[in-house]
Amino acid sequence: MISAALLALVRCPDCRGELQDETGSLVCRSCGRRRVKGPGYLDLRPSITFAEQTKYLDDALHADHRHETVSPALLQAGVRQRMLQRFLRPAAGDLIIDLGCGSGRSLVWNRESGANMVGIDVAPYFAAQAIEGGDLVLGDLRRLPFAEGAFAKGYALDVFEHLSRDALGEVLSEIGRVIRPGGQVFAYSHVRKNSALAGGLRAVNALARGLERVGLVDLGQERLRKSDHLNPLADIPDLERAIKAAGFRIARIRYYTPLIGAFVENVLMRVAERGLGRWSARRAPSSDAPAAQARLARSAAKARLARHGMLYQGLRAVTTMMMLDVWIFGGISTGPFFVLLERTSSEPASSRAGRSILETAPS
Repeated sequence: MISAALLALVRCPDCRGELQDETGSLVCRSCGRRRVKGPGYLDLRPSITFAEQTKYLDDALHADHRHETVSPALLQAGVRQRMLQRFLRPAAGDLIIDLGCGSGRSLVWNRESGANMVGIDVAPYFAAQAIEGGDLVLGDLRRLPFAEGAFAKGYALDVFEHLSRDALGEVLSEIGRVIRPGGQVFAYSHVRKNSALAGGLRAVNALARGLERVGLVDLGQERLRKSDHLNPLADIPDLERAIKAAGFRIARIRYYTPLIGAFVENVLMRVAERGLGRWSARRAPSSDAPAAQARLARSAAKARLARHGMLYQGLRAVTTMMMLDVWIFGGISTGPFFVLLERTSSEPASSRAGRSILETAPS
């Protein structure tokens, strides 16, 4: 969907000029560059090519086709969704940007809030439900193609850890530019410094790797998904310095060491997924590859979840159990965290510094 409201918000990612809507494209009134109106979304990627690129642009990461349909918010995704709702409180009338929206599933999950939501991601792997019912933009977070102060709220889930320190600074500065003063941004990410609780997480992951060696689970996609984690933030004081430079402060923070969550997702669910794939292979031996078998099994499971029957209710109960990781350990400072940032100044410190240099430079 490409709404009139979205067209009013977008700007040229190269010069930030206004965009004029023409048949099949948008044309910048300042630099004249033409932008494509894609199949249900806007292509507003900047002309500049960044040396630092995410693995999420690789077709291999999307070969299992998980992105094509949106399942209910369950398990660890459900924990993130519940925390987003508690911290950010999306409501009717809010204009919210999903920074690094991936398939756009969070836009679908939060549609009932009545908020006006826009998703942006650098990779064009959007789910059909997100395209049909939401505003989506293909773009780079380092050059957000939106007007200054366009949004009251925003969120970034599993984004910051994929960036170098320089790129994180650029992204935070851009977020500070498009979030109006007093606005809020919810984020889930992690710093490198962990507490002793991380030992339990390492033990769960070691168990998962052991199960993989004997063929009970497949962690290939998980390794690929995390292969470009750069983890630029050393600790929470480092996070505070980074966001302060972009004009934010921490309004609320809760830590998250997913001991129960990791066991459920990396062990129990992976074993179940592998078993479903093998069961599908026995029922349809003509399937040409294990990946195809797993995809068929996953599609069948998603169809069952969509009916909100016993499987759905059972996984909702498991998701609530996984919230214990937040309720019990959430006050212990460790690597992963949920944070609510509040926009404090009229513009990011980096923008003020850059403008000061320009203003004092000789003509």
